[in-house]
Amino acid sequence: MFRFDPTFLKLQKLIRMGEAGQSRDGVSVTPLVGGGTGDNAVAPQVFNSLPALNEAASYITQATSYLGSCFSDYSVEYGGKDSCNSISHPHELIRSTSGVDGNSPVSVCISPGERFSTSSEASTSAANSPSRESTETLPQATNAIVTSNRLGFNGISMFQGLIERARRTVRGSADDIGWLQRDPEMPPVEDGTERFNKILEDIGHGVHRLPNTVVYLLVPGLFSNHGPLYFVDTKTKFSKMGLACHIAKIHSESSVEKNAREIKEYIEELCWGSNKRVLLLGHSKGGIDAAAALSLYWPDLKDKVAGLVLAQSPYGGSPIATDILREGQLGDYVNLRKMMEILISKVIKGDIQALEDLTYERRKEFLKNHPLPRELPTVSFRTEASISPAVLSTLSHVAHAELPLTNQAAKLPVVMPLGAAMAACAQLLQVRYGEKSDGLVTCCDAEVPGSVVVRPKRKLDHAWMVYSSLNEVALEADAAQVCEALLTLLVQVEEEKQQKLATKND
Repeated sequence: MFRFDPTFLKLQKLIRMGEAGQSRDGVSVTPLVGGGTGDNAVAPQVFNSLPALNEAASYITQATSYLGSCFSDYSVEYGGKDSCNSISHPHELIRSTSGVDGNSPVSVCISPGERFSTSSEASTSAANSPSRESTETLPQATNAIVTSNRLGFNGISMFQGLIERARRTVRGSADDIGWLQRDPEMPPVEDGTERFNKILEDIGHGVHRLPNTVVYLLVPGLFSNHGPLYFVDTKTKFSKMGLACHIAKIHSESSVEKNAREIKEYIEELCWGSNKRVLLLGHSKGGIDAAAALSLYWPDLKDKVAGLVLAQSPYGGSPIATDILREGQLGDYVNLRKMMEILISKVIKGDIQALEDLTYERRKEFLKNHPLPRELPTVSFRTEASISPAVLSTLSHVAHAELPLTNQAAKLPVVMPLGAAMAACAQLLQVRYGEKSDGLVTCCDAEVPGSVVVRPKRKLDHAWMVYSSLNEVALEADAAQVCEALLTLLVQVEEEKQQKLATKND
């Protein structure tokens, strides 16, 4: 803003006289705006004699250019018909008011490369030579237009970028959840819940049908290296039944492809040592790693693997991982990605790609290039976590501590409120996306296309499958029994596939 001084008031008087068609000496002159004809009726853009006015006009030019660009779809017309030929480009004409009463117009008609006449020059020249307009070329006018146009376009781009970022943040993973079911190229699933419930009931009555002619390989999920009791209870109970059961010793925080290669070597070693085929059960990311091993190395493993169970695995992707790592999502606003990089890379010496491989983008790309073999017998298991207040008191036994007391070491359980954490995540996914989940994986993303899907009614969170709870209900099946039922169902599916193949060949 600037302060009006006597010099400006004199200039204002000259402008009014110019609009009235008279000079100071009473000689008729061409009006400043709307009174000329053709392209010669132009107005001043800059005031060389008054830097304050020049600065104000420049600011108004830039502001009007930006606003005009935002509404460039609308045709704008100022002044009379001959004023700048009724231009339709709003950034080419700027009108402002000046003076004490605010009604004195100061008009600027800008067109790159044209000549410009100022009000002071018009009035002075009219007194000396009424038939001739005083004009001069102002190169800075063109520069002002280029600058203002660039400012307008940059402003629009910035505004559109903010809108797009807000849209991505609000939508999150809503467009990705359940993409497996919407893909027409994916094979349909088969519901095996009733068969599973029957098998689980028989196991509760002491009927076990798992054969000892195969080797059972349990593949743990993300962060399993820091959970000493991950799958330990299941392995112990399988061993008591006389079954050969192993837990894959992989670095769970490594990338999917790296773990897939290690699992391949693990399978080949087990087959070579036992001369038996392998049944795999992978939990969470472990199921993704195991499936990747079979997808990438199927020609080498098809005679060594009898089937695969994916328990609570984000086969389609994880909204939690995606919202943390995807640009423009909630993780960007609280630096969750940076925190996860520090946690995985620095603290637990892992690879951030382990988490990136669970995002929807990576899963879509991988499954497009390396689909699961159609002839592989597959069972997928998905659950829904409870979000009732009762889960707040649920404690999971994740490790034990040994305390030396006299001649024996006392073992104390190390517990964590994993049930409460899973319930909080499940509530978040339910509120934001309207999707049911086990706390980390939505139900629809855990159903593997072409597999036999088990959908239990019992509320089970993501950690329940591998860590026993201190307040288990005695009459309900534990995690080891559920794993046994899933593998038993897989054996049945494998036998059915073999029968169909034999019938087809006959």
